[in-house]
Amino acid sequence: MSTKLLMRWNVRPETESEYFEFLVHEFIPGMNRLGITDFQVWYTAYGECEQKLASGVAPTIEHMQFALDSPDWKKMLEKLQGYVNDFSQKVVPATQGFQI
Repeated sequence: MSTKLLMRWNVRPETESEYFEFLVHEFIPGMNRLGITDFQVWYTAYGECEQKLASGVAPTIEHMQFALDSPDWKKMLEKLQGYVNDFSQKVVPATQGFQI
């Protein structure tokens, strides 16, 4: 069964342009190299929750766990956390549409 990684965060205002460059040129391609595909990012325009919600899909829970345990993931996550606050993540069974 496909598995989805859900992540939430707020971008630090002082790192906005560096964050965007990192996301487009390093984070998303890095996720794809780890086998986490169908990467999507949503921006929260209104409400009391994190500014960004992102997701990516792996074919199995085992594949997702292997990717999240990898040194490459740990390095990307550490760099992402330099640009954001309030980061959280969870892994859920993948379904169609928007998941929280």
